[in-house]
Amino acid sequence: MADFLNRELSWLEFNQRVLGEAEDAGVPLLERLNFLSITGSNLDEFFMVRVGGLQSLVQEGIHKRDSAGLSPSKQLQLIGARVRSMVQAQYACWSEQLAPALRQAGIERLQPEQLDGGQRRHVAHHFDGEVYPILAPTAVDIAAHRPLLGNLRPYLAVRIKTGRRKERFAIIPLGMHLPRFLPLPSDGGYRYMHLEDEVAMHVERLFPGETIVETVAFRMTRNADLPVREDSAPDLLTEMVEVLDARKESHCVRLEVEAKISAKLRKFLRELLNVSERDIYRIPGPLDLAAFRALASVDGFEELRYEPWSPQPSPSVDPAKSMFEVLSKSNVLLSHPYESFEPVVRLIEEAADDDDVLAIKQILYRTSSSSPIVAALERAARYGKYVTVVLELRARFDEERNIEWARRLEQAGVHVVYGVRGLKTHAKACVIVRREPHGIVRYVHFGTGNYNEKTARLYSDVGYMSCEENLGVDASAFFNAVTGYSQLLQFRQLVAAPVGMREEIVDLIDAEAQRKRQGQKAVIMAKMNSLIEPKVIRALYNASQAGVKIQLNVRGICCLRPGVPGLSDNITVISIIDRFLEHSRIFHFHHGGERRVYISSADWMPRNLLKRVELMVPIPDTAARDSLIRMLEVYFRDNMKSHRLTSDGQYVRQHAKSKRRQVRSQKVLYELACEAAAKRHQQSPSILEPYRARNRRKGGTRG
Repeated sequence: MADFLNRELSWLEFNQRVLGEAEDAGVPLLERLNFLSITGSNLDEFFMVRVGGLQSLVQEGIHKRDSAGLSPSKQLQLIGARVRSMVQAQYACWSEQLAPALRQAGIERLQPEQLDGGQRRHVAHHFDGEVYPILAPTAVDIAAHRPLLGNLRPYLAVRIKTGRRKERFAIIPLGMHLPRFLPLPSDGGYRYMHLEDEVAMHVERLFPGETIVETVAFRMTRNADLPVREDSAPDLLTEMVEVLDARKESHCVRLEVEAKISAKLRKFLRELLNVSERDIYRIPGPLDLAAFRALASVDGFEELRYEPWSPQPSPSVDPAKSMFEVLSKSNVLLSHPYESFEPVVRLIEEAADDDDVLAIKQILYRTSSSSPIVAALERAARYGKYVTVVLELRARFDEERNIEWARRLEQAGVHVVYGVRGLKTHAKACVIVRREPHGIVRYVHFGTGNYNEKTARLYSDVGYMSCEENLGVDASAFFNAVTGYSQLLQFRQLVAAPVGMREEIVDLIDAEAQRKRQGQKAVIMAKMNSLIEPKVIRALYNASQAGVKIQLNVRGICCLRPGVPGLSDNITVISIIDRFLEHSRIFHFHHGGERRVYISSADWMPRNLLKRVELMVPIPDTAARDSLIRMLEVYFRDNMKSHRLTSDGQYVRQHAKSKRRQVRSQKVLYELACEAAAKRHQQSPSILEPYRARNRRKGGTRG
């Protein structure tokens, strides 16, 4: 047995755990539907990136084996078998569990033959007014012309009889802007029809006088794992535009078709898209499960959703004071989404409007579509502050949005840096330079997640805010190195990738092993999204053999095999899948009683540690450090949403021995946030309204 698990198969097991939430009758019904849609969008990205990359290796004749001993072709073979099994499970969940339960709750898909007279008239009216004018059926003669089909877009393939033994084929793009679900008039509940059914119902209108033999929905997935050729591009923005264009014509890595498809139509699509038989997936239900997120968000039916968990105000942040005043007195640790992201937004907005702020430097990797942080940075630049933004154009699938943000920020006068050549800038950091009576003060924020106020309500992340001098000096030096394309130096406290982070992590692990061999207490607790880096895994194996107790909370991919006799007996790996996406990276090393705790933007993966600009931030504040350790301990007590990884790569759902002993970590963390907020409110009854930032500029106060 190899010492390492294969990363692709490990990722598929993660998606299986997400599917488990869709199958769990204890999860509210529309949340189960949302989890099912997530498994669909996850698979879409997996095929675009991971499968596309492996297929490219095979096409290039590269046979290098991974750390688990598998060649690219063998990985594709195993992936195909596992995905087909998963697809069957996805659609069994839909057809046998969710669709009947939704129907009983009043949410039902109607087929054309199920429509009553009024509903038929409604569909016909909608088709005539909203759909028919947009549709553009395209006759296809493979020998003469192959139309360029879009990635992940829905299509109808049509087989048309033209003579006694003659047939022709056509493609109907269903359009990216047409809603997938058409609401239907009904006496109660929510009845709907799929777009592909609506078009198929009226397909004869598109081919008058001809005989329609067959209509089948399909969609293709294109390879998105295309290299960025930075050395040959005049600038990174130009190259990213070219990469986005190239994705539109990259090879097909997966073709999904309705299971009812005939052999003739299947052969036509296979030849049209130049796709192998092994990459065709016959889908026993509606295509594009990711689209069901819209159905899960249908108005009403609140009883079919999670009870609201509103983000709580941080007990460390007095809303009656400015963030500068708050941070001048104490450091602030924020735990999202249990605690509000508002202090982070407020810090940057106050910095934009404060006359004493001289400069703002920030990294943006992913942001929301209407980001208040971006708006504040634009405003700060217009007010004459020196604003620098490192905007990563290569954030996968957010490239177009980031290109637009880059152009907007530049127009506002922001100095925009498109990341570091050859490296993605994935660190999450902001530094604000302010002139105060006693001198220049740097206020910093470091996080494990993006500066996105929307995902901060959905992702589990932590952030640390401070004006501690060493962190401020390090933050300035870090930004200067990134924006000046200079060598990342050794910092006072910060640890950076790609220079030094992997080595520091291995050294910290080795130090625990050495202490254990000397008879001292040694403990490692770490939380991350993925664990792949072989040198780190080898160090963990070595520490386990020395007797170090190692607890790992790895949400997604884990290539480490825990519990192998003589190799990893002392390592436990869990994965938690719940209503919030676990996204924070927190590392704790006992370190002879010093209890070193770090938060980081980086997972323990080769790409993070060797190919990205990342930060690992030590938490010097005792209270914040203790809070993070308690958080880790809560996760490891979870016996409701936790899965334990076995040595053979399988995950076993954890179950409490009794209802009284149930621990659901996310619920515990939310309740702790509520208790802390309530306690602070009781202690500060005079707080009536939030602080509004002062501004001596003409135009008055800005909040």
